[in-house]
Amino acid sequence: MVCALSAVTGLVLLTPASASGQNRDAPTGWTLPRTGDGRADLQGVWDFRSLTPLQRPSELANKELFTDEEAAQFQLETVAQLDKDQAGPDGRIPLSGGYNEFWYDYGKQLTAGRRTSLIVDPPDGRIPSLTADARKRADARRTGLGRGAWGPEDRNTNERCITGFNAGPPMNPSAYNNNMQLFQTADYVVILNEMVHDARVIPLDERSHLPTHVRQWHGDSRGHWDGDTLVVDTRNYTDKTNFRGSGKDAHLVERFTRVGPNALLYEYTIEDPASFGSHWSAAIPMRKNDAPLYEYACHEGNYGMHNLLISARSVEAAGELP
Repeated sequence: MVCALSAVTGLVLLTPASASGQNRDAPTGWTLPRTGDGRADLQGVWDFRSLTPLQRPSELANKELFTDEEAAQFQLETVAQLDKDQAGPDGRIPLSGGYNEFWYDYGKQLTAGRRTSLIVDPPDGRIPSLTADARKRADARRTGLGRGAWGPEDRNTNERCITGFNAGPPMNPSAYNNNMQLFQTADYVVILNEMVHDARVIPLDERSHLPTHVRQWHGDSRGHWDGDTLVVDTRNYTDKTNFRGSGKDAHLVERFTRVGPNALLYEYTIEDPASFGSHWSAAIPMRKNDAPLYEYACHEGNYGMHNLLISARSVEAAGELP
């Protein structure tokens, strides 16, 4: 779970132009690079680490932006909270068992512009309320989460290294591996996430989505160009994955816009009337990273799952399983 460390940690990120988006003004003197077929060149490794929460903390209510002082204090408190398990009550750092800041790579800063959330719509910066059906699904997941160990199928998809908790789609900053690499040709783009080495191969022609009965872990993605912005439309999720309560019929639209020599603006909107009271959108500035992606081995040969199931059999033999 080692992440590629950013070579551009100090890069100033994009400043939001309004509550509904980020500044797209190109730096003075910069020319958008283009591929051989004339399209905007979005290729490279992009880092999306940020301490900015997806949702605005409830105590901030309708406060869209931090002041400079509030931003500095929020960053200090958040980093301290993430690092709280590094030392015990006596101040000593344990030799083992501390899954702490050493392993995490959230970053140290908010996105520039001091936004209080990555969500830009609705204006309160919060995910809309879940529908009754979505709450029912969430309750069912919580009830069964991690309860069984008869086989791998009893464990969640993150434990099984099928999905990653920041790779999406949509992508969102999380604990580590907050990097993705984008490749493009005239006919396809590939989005390769460092987390769980997920890769989406996205056609750019006008082909239709897969039939609705064909469901995939990460949905079925189709891309097209809107001027110099890459737009990716994803549908046909399986009911075994969700994002913040979304269901199998979620419709995701992602937008990738190169806005500077080292800056890519990533935006997405989720529509899922069966799960959310309304659609919602987020904007995440990404920074160019000159380092390569690192291998994400996850279970290192799946020994983690093997050992988990062996442990369950031992508990079972002792008559201690419920």
